[in-house]
Amino acid sequence: MPAHSHDRSGPDRYGDDVLAGDWRAAGRRTIPEVPATRDLVVELAADGYCGAVVGVEKQTVTLEDRHGRTRMFPLGHGFLVDGEPVRLVAPKAAAPQGRLRTASGSFATESGPAKVALPSRIFVEGRHDAELVEKIWGADLRVEGVVVEYLEGVDVLGEVLDGFQPGPARRVGVLVDHLVPGSKEQRIADSVMRGRHRGHVLVVGHPYIDIWQAVKPARLGRDAWPTIPRGTSWKHGVCAAFGWPHAEQSDIARAWQRILGQVRGYGDLEPALLGRVEELIDFVTTPPHP
Repeated sequence: MPAHSHDRSGPDRYGDDVLAGDWRAAGRRTIPEVPATRDLVVELAADGYCGAVVGVEKQTVTLEDRHGRTRMFPLGHGFLVDGEPVRLVAPKAAAPQGRLRTASGSFATESGPAKVALPSRIFVEGRHDAELVEKIWGADLRVEGVVVEYLEGVDVLGEVLDGFQPGPARRVGVLVDHLVPGSKEQRIADSVMRGRHRGHVLVVGHPYIDIWQAVKPARLGRDAWPTIPRGTSWKHGVCAAFGWPHAEQSDIARAWQRILGQVRGYGDLEPALLGRVEELIDFVTTPPHP
């Protein structure tokens, strides 16, 4: 039987003490913690469900799959990122660096008592327009005391203005979709600007068929908004092109919330909209000439 060597001049391959340290952890794989930040794509190890993070609460994460359906799961183990096991945790709130900015890019003001609303108003065409303006400019508008209302279509603009009765201290700014030369919207805008309320009303617009197009398509993972043939409802056509449900009006509402949910700040919107809204805010908040 060969003799065993007891030479300890080199490293001890077995270690000095088998009970030293955490011997139970030997060979155990460490699962990294990954913050569940928005848009992070994760997979469930159990069943292969794959989705992007769209919401996080204290103990849960909400994932949205490629069909727009959402599911909620408890944070923790059981997830894969790029095929590797991870432990999802709630993101830590970032410490503010210097003065905070609003979604529109302006400096946030310190909270104070609510400001009484100005008599002036900004009108937009529909609910989606109002929700987008609120998301980006809401903080600025509340500071100025400006209320945004929606018209449900530019066709009723003249009637609404007659009822509102604009004046030097009661200005109205109007944001119109698809305001391009030769369009119905342009004819209505020209009529209003030349009419009885001229000087107290400013009508501006963007070139997009619908406010949806003012969101940069890259926010939805697309290179461009699809071209929808004439005679097809534009929003239904967009949903069909993107593979989203569109049979019911509720589907269209969910599609808009999906789009709006991807808008984080002014950088996610097209400049053709940004400049027009800023112009309206300036118009309705400028004090009247003495």
